[in-house]
Amino acid sequence: MTTHPEAAAYRRHAAYVTDHPVLHERDKEAEIAAVPWHRRRTVRPVFEADWAKTDLGQNVTFRLKGEDEEREKAGAFLMKAFGTALFLIFAILLAQFNKFISVALVLTAVVLSTIGVLIGLMVMGQPFGVVMTGIGVIANAGVIVNNNIVLIDTYDRLRREGVPAYEAILETCRERARPVVLTAVTAILGVLPIAFGMNIEFMTREITVGAPATQWWISLSTAIVFGLGFATILTLIVTPAALMAIANLAAWRDRRRQRRSARLAAVQPAE
Repeated sequence: MTTHPEAAAYRRHAAYVTDHPVLHERDKEAEIAAVPWHRRRTVRPVFEADWAKTDLGQNVTFRLKGEDEEREKAGAFLMKAFGTALFLIFAILLAQFNKFISVALVLTAVVLSTIGVLIGLMVMGQPFGVVMTGIGVIANAGVIVNNNIVLIDTYDRLRREGVPAYEAILETCRERARPVVLTAVTAILGVLPIAFGMNIEFMTREITVGAPATQWWISLSTAIVFGLGFATILTLIVTPAALMAIANLAAWRDRRRQRRSARLAAVQPAE
């Protein structure tokens, strides 16, 4: 048997099950609860390896159920929901912009916002909860898409009016920086107290920190605060830079096409 320190509680549970064939579910849950829930992902492979070496008898198999099974189901559902949300966002943005490049910029900001979520969880010392953190990532997508639509739509309008790319980007940032920042800041401030475990009771005029009611929502609020803050930086810095890079690439292709046309025009009279 392995000597993994965190598997001690599970070994006690295994011995208890071996000695007592008839075991109440309440006793099982109490024994397994000796390991913190956010560290069971590390213990589970050790526990499965220990049980695999145990002779349970002929035609007897085991399977982990309970919280692990429910968490896996929730994770699979949230992955499908996130994929469906990205597809619907893609379809709506493509119908609005009619350009794959603009759609790709928006979806890139949505996907990269997960970096901010992971950084926030590490800073706050929070585990990655599949359900609440996943909901926070999906909730961020709505605000991120809205901010990028405002930015890119203004840029496209200025370009249609004949404004050069560099000046159009500067004007877009001047016009839309305030709405983008205000939208993100209001959303962040709304959930910031929950991210720090603060519970505000308006009826009794009390503020408590670390109340049981806030524990369930800390992962969700942390994902929103840091994910949205990171995505706002992407919207105001990376998105304009990407628009400028796309404009430079298009200008380079136009110059190359013009040089090629000029060379062809110079060769044809000589022939």
